[in-house]
This record gives sequence, structure tokens and C-alpha cells, in this order.
Amino acid sequence: MIYFDNAATTPLTPSAAQAMTGVMTDIFGNPSSIHSYGRAANKLLRECRQSVAQVFEVPARNIIFTSGGTESNNTALKGYALAHQAQGKHIISTAIEHHSVLNSLHYLEKRFGFQVTYLNPIDGRISVQQVKDALREDTILVSVMFANNETGDLLPIEEIGNLLKEHQAAFHVDAVQAAGKIPIHPKDLNIDFLSASAHKFHGPKGVGLLYADNVHFDSLLHGGEQEEKRRASTENLIGIAGLTQALIDAQAHLKDHLEYVAKLKRLFLEGLEGLDYYLNSNEDALPYVINIGFPAYNNGILLTQLDLAGFAISTGSACTAGTVDPSHVLAAKYGAGSHRLQESVRISFSDLNKPDETKALAAKIKEIVGK
Repeated sequence: MIYFDNAATTPLTPSAAQAMTGVMTDIFGNPSSIHSYGRAANKLLRECRQSVAQVFEVPARNIIFTSGGTESNNTALKGYALAHQAQGKHIISTAIEHHSVLNSLHYLEKRFGFQVTYLNPIDGRISVQQVKDALREDTILVSVMFANNETGDLLPIEEIGNLLKEHQAAFHVDAVQAAGKIPIHPKDLNIDFLSASAHKFHGPKGVGLLYADNVHFDSLLHGGEQEEKRRASTENLIGIAGLTQALIDAQAHLKDHLEYVAKLKRLFLEGLEGLDYYLNSNEDALPYVINIGFPAYNNGILLTQLDLAGFAISTGSACTAGTVDPSHVLAAKYGAGSHRLQESVRISFSDLNKPDETKALAAKIKEIVGK
């Protein structure tokens, strides 16, 4: 089986697995315990936090370890909105966000009376002008993803950050699909909250991080005083060690991996020469994700045929897998009635994919669709 669904999750690298195994066997203490076992665990936790902070060029105290991107997004959105609702109850986001953002915002709307403006792409893109036009005096939060999980499209994070410098609204960025793939420095981008998840850059599932600048927000988990009283629960030190090693490895090879994956994307598209297809990803999208459609060919059937042939791809977000709902991202871009929703698939690469595998995928798609 050849794996091309890396936007859903990536394989664990040997170095990350080794880091985790070492913690499992040697550093099993609770970081909150004061005896030697606990002190050893706490030392490792501090070292991991410092290493992660160095990647993002932020103070270590601003890194909060979580269970993944979903928790990070929920914490930033609900925690900040509820803590600052006296300043206003208006939030701006986009219609192409991950469901952990969209459903958190729906919750705030239904339970607490917040008003949310959801921006739809215009000519396939979200622009800073749309955010500017939507801003109000009572806007307290803007939440925009760095790169879309279904198309790889990049959003204008730097421009939005600059826009918000003179506004009260905090800026949350879901960087789950971008972290470990391109350089991200929240301080330079005026980002107040940034979410990331280890399993998107060859780390383990069940662990992520939330960068939180010096802004107040309500904690969602109550209990102990872990993570400087911001996130109760004994830290998942095994996962944190894997996250840290995977992020360090990714950071050391950002440029090389980006160029390599861009080469894989070119090889794949070259392999489809002569076949009728269209791309739903913008030209400047991250090369790690290709959203592609084949006219009059059902995406579910294509996915099944490729699976039987030994290739794993996707029809959209893994978080909606198993449902019959069409892609909300493509619906926002092209309309709910567009044929693209039933024809498009997502192929997502990692640096572990090989050129021969990529060529084989293109050849198999050409064989199936071109009949």
C-alpha cells in the first residue's frame, strides 16, 4: 500500500519513535512530582518546551502543550471569547476553516450569543480586504487558518496580522497544516494564538501545542496547575518528546523538503498529461496538498478503485471521513451545487514519498479515469 494521505496524518519517523521509546523506558515520572523521578521528567518537559519555542522564535512560557490541533483551536477560541466578551461579541473567521474551528464558533453563537462573520473565498481566495471590511468596533477575535487542509491554499496571514495591529481583536491562526512545512514566527506575524499538531509533521497522534502570546483566556480544563495553570492534566511527556523531535527534524530540513515535495507535485501532474482534469488548489498553494478533479468521474468510486489498487488518497478532510457530506471548503469556493464536490479528491505528499511511487499513482489514475 502506498500512502498519499499525509494531510490526514503522517507516518511516525524513526527519530521521533526513538525519542518516545526513551521516555517510555527511562523517564516515566510525573513532571509534577518533587522526587528525583519527577524532577527528571520535569527537566525533560522544560527542555522540550524550550526546543519548540526556539523553532517558533518565541518565549518558552508562551508554549502550551495540548492533546492536538482540535484542543488548541477550542482553547484559543472559546477561552479568549468567553474571557473578553465584555469588550464585544463579534468574531471574524472564514467558511473554509477546519471543523474544530467552525464548530467551536457555532457553539459560541448558539450558547453565548456571539456573532460570527464567515468570509467566503472570492475568486478562490480569502483577502485581507475582506477581513478589513468585516471588522467592527466590537470585534474581539479573528481566526484564520495558515494553510487549508483540503486544498493547501495559503491565506494572507502576514497582511491580516498587520491589519490587526491597530485593532483590539486578537488574532488566532490554525497552523496545523503549515507547521513543520514552512517557517512560522508568530511574533513577526502579529499572531496572538497559533495551533499545531504533531501528527501532521511526522510526530505522534494525541499531542499538539498552542502558542499563546501574553493574552488572558479562560482555561477549558480545570484540575491541577500544569502548564502554568493554563491547561490542567498530567502532561503527555511521551507524546511531547515525539512532537519535539519531529518538529526539530522538520525545522532542520524545511527548505529541502519543500523543494522535494514541489518536485513530487510536478512529477504527478506530468504523469497525468493528456488526461482531462482541473485543480482546486491555487497556484501558490503549499505543494504538499493537491486537490484535483476529473470531470464526470465520481470521487468516491475513484478513491475505492485506488484503494483496491494499493494507493491511499482522500476525498477531503479526515475529520469528516465516513460521512456523506460534501466538502464545505469546495462548497465555499464554488457553490454547494458545483459538480466539483462529487469529482474532486485530495492527494497529499510528505518528504517520505518517493518519485517512483508518485509516478505510479499518476499512471494508475490515468489508467482508471482514462478508460
